[in-house]
Amino acid sequence: MLNMAAGLARLGDLAQSPIVATLARAFADAGHDLAIVGGPVRDALLGRSTHDLDFTTDARPDDILRIITPISTAQWDIGRAFGTIGARVQGEQVEITTYRADSYDGTTRKPAVEFGDTLEGDLTRRDFTVNAMALKVTEVALVDPTGGVEDLVAGTLRTPIDPRVSFGDDPLRMLRAARFSAQLGFDVEEQTRAAIEDLRGTLEIVSAERVQAELSRTMREKDPVRGVRTMVETGLSDEFLPELSGLKLEVDEHHHHKDVYEHSLTVLQQAIDLEQGRFPGSEPDVALRLAALLHDIGKPRTRKLEAGGAVTFHHHDIVGSRMAKKRLQKLKYDTATITSVAKLIELHLRFFGYAEGAWSDSAVRRYVRDAGDELDRLHILTRADVTTRNQRKARRLSTAYDDIENRIVQLREQEEIDAIRPDLDGNRIQEILEIPPGPAVGKAYRFLLELRLDEGPLGEDEAEARLRAWWAEQD
Repeated sequence: MLNMAAGLARLGDLAQSPIVATLARAFADAGHDLAIVGGPVRDALLGRSTHDLDFTTDARPDDILRIITPISTAQWDIGRAFGTIGARVQGEQVEITTYRADSYDGTTRKPAVEFGDTLEGDLTRRDFTVNAMALKVTEVALVDPTGGVEDLVAGTLRTPIDPRVSFGDDPLRMLRAARFSAQLGFDVEEQTRAAIEDLRGTLEIVSAERVQAELSRTMREKDPVRGVRTMVETGLSDEFLPELSGLKLEVDEHHHHKDVYEHSLTVLQQAIDLEQGRFPGSEPDVALRLAALLHDIGKPRTRKLEAGGAVTFHHHDIVGSRMAKKRLQKLKYDTATITSVAKLIELHLRFFGYAEGAWSDSAVRRYVRDAGDELDRLHILTRADVTTRNQRKARRLSTAYDDIENRIVQLREQEEIDAIRPDLDGNRIQEILEIPPGPAVGKAYRFLLELRLDEGPLGEDEAEARLRAWWAEQD
């Protein structure tokens, strides 16, 4: 529960910090107001750490620059057209923006930049009430014209004005509702949610890059599952990631299978738990989390209803990998993320054959080779994909994966498995077979690599003998 007294005390401490006090004094001496606005105020009230303070003022850009120049070591005005002046004060970077009262044309997301005259007017143009509070540092006062404190106490996300107007001005705010739900653990207020459902189609005016950025931010948050649920339940995800709601497969009375949508959300949460357990303190792994969320998106296309009530999804790993790659490309993800997610989805079923019977060393080597740089992520995804309620089966799968990870460690120690190479390189192959560079050398190299994977190190003499014997059999 929000401790208001403690929150206000933290705001007081924030206002008295050396940098804030220096700025407040400079603006007050110049006859202008200055306030910290948005996320830092919200987080201080919630008892969360605050970063990257955002300031707003009634001063116009030229006046801001004049006020901060004597107290800063550097200044920049790249955002002057939008009312923002930056500076380095006491070694820290700050940005100060003139009150805004922008208007939107409803078709492009690009506002007509208009400066405002009041702090209250600036706050009401922001996305949600919990982000529309300010700490006036020139007189240390909390300004909350839209009920942000009440919504913090209630754990509610609500727009400061009519949500249809707010989302009509900037449709990206609908995606931010999902992100803040994931970040803060808050519920989207009923009228705000209804507006998202009705206006979701307007997201089409937002660029793919902006949508992708919000999706990635949601996946980095404390509870991405909550954010995904908000996107799916409002229909918002259908505008940019329709494969998610497609996971809600119908189940009839004759054919039964696991709820793929709920399973995918469980896998996402379990992957996050494993990620944080294995790599505590590391940055959230967006590629892993996307792979966990999307690992079964090939199931709707591959579902087959069999006689007797069975349901199969043959090759959904391959189909899902291709679908994910295509979708992430449309969302303008970078090549590294797309490649990682696609590979993880393609390989996510590979382990389950191991649980049915022990693999040979060569099979383990191939598993490592095929996973490549994604091996650590694949370990997590494969473990997270076990959501059975059958405790005996879950323990068997967990024990089997413990075994394969242990074997990989042992093989690495014995053979440096991450750098597997044939016993002979391409130059030596050419010398032995007396052939020039070309496809035949590559074919011979692959033959030796398969021997290496199957049998381990052979030594140069044995590898040469086997190569000559193989070459003699070729046409």
